[in-house]
Amino acid sequence: MITKKSFLGVVLVLCAMAGGYFYVQSETARAGRDSVGAQETVVQGTIEELVTAQGKLEPRDYVDVGVQVSGQLEKIHVELGDTVKAGDLIAEIDPQLYEAQVEADEARVKTLTAQIAQQEASIDLARLQHERNEKLVASGAISRDAFDNTNTALKVAAAQLDALQAQMEEARSTLEGDRANLGYAKIYAPMDGTVVVKDVREGQTLNASQTAPTVVQLANLDVMTVRAQVAEADVMRLKPGMDVYFTTLGSQGRRWNGSVRQILPSPEVINEVVLYHVLVDVDNKDRQLMTGMSTQMFFVLGRAENKPLVPVAALGKRLTDQDSDLGAAYQVKMMTKGGIAVDQTVHIGLMNRTQAEVRNGLQTGDKILANPALLPASTSQKSGGGRGMRGMPRL
Repeated sequence: MITKKSFLGVVLVLCAMAGGYFYVQSETARAGRDSVGAQETVVQGTIEELVTAQGKLEPRDYVDVGVQVSGQLEKIHVELGDTVKAGDLIAEIDPQLYEAQVEADEARVKTLTAQIAQQEASIDLARLQHERNEKLVASGAISRDAFDNTNTALKVAAAQLDALQAQMEEARSTLEGDRANLGYAKIYAPMDGTVVVKDVREGQTLNASQTAPTVVQLANLDVMTVRAQVAEADVMRLKPGMDVYFTTLGSQGRRWNGSVRQILPSPEVINEVVLYHVLVDVDNKDRQLMTGMSTQMFFVLGRAENKPLVPVAALGKRLTDQDSDLGAAYQVKMMTKGGIAVDQTVHIGLMNRTQAEVRNGLQTGDKILANPALLPASTSQKSGGGRGMRGMPRL
């Protein structure tokens, strides 16, 4: 028989157990909510899938203006930063030696001209004598030997004339070459451009026989080229004509736009890293870009505007068997209105380092877990499921 005292004891035990159960449940629920962690909202925005690289600026069109003859640099007519037109005088080399050579060549041409005239007169005389002897030998007035001598003299005179004419051709060729060298003593701009390099000084002696000394470098700064170094893992994703933009140090957020002109086939190996040079042209009529500036390049592989976006960190398990034309399949943890995390399959399009484009499975405004890897298995349900209530433990 249960006494009143025993009954009260059982009631107290049951109350204590019930209180302990609800405390544990509330703590478990609170712990589950805490373990869910930060949440993210699916937002609508623009995403770009990019390949990044470093680059250097250089003029697209430039020329090293050198010397073709040796001598002392007598005068330089330009300074760094000067703008010149094609045909403008850049510099002058002391022309005295080349003027003397031209004068000597002209004198030789005059000498040979006189010798040729003299030889032509000798030929005329030899021809007259031969023709006269031809008549005399027919009448027997002279011997046959005398006739043969005049015939030989005529042929020798003609051969000497041929030799003099050959010497004249050589002398005229030498004269033309020395006149060209004299012209090379004045150095003219081969193109319109700006003087960007000046490596010599007035009075310096230049030796063109061993090297081709550069006097100045001219560049057209209206169009610049970025020589970007792209890693071998990314270069196959690029192609000529692809859109690209870049920034420079101190550009204060300004972006320059261009397109890929060429991907050079020969790599450069730096510290065992294989890099390929990609050339990008950009307009520079405002002259804000300068030779040698460093650039941060962004090659645009794809762009999507006004699309649902989620953080890359919120993407969970990769579901390769559910890939489709919409994109790659991933699993995310979507929050229901009741605060429960459920599995949801989404298809992802463009992706960069921080964001991913959602093409299917989520809508703008949906809540997802920022990092589903931190969620315990007991706090999540399959999509469409709910959290069940367990009964009171049996006494």
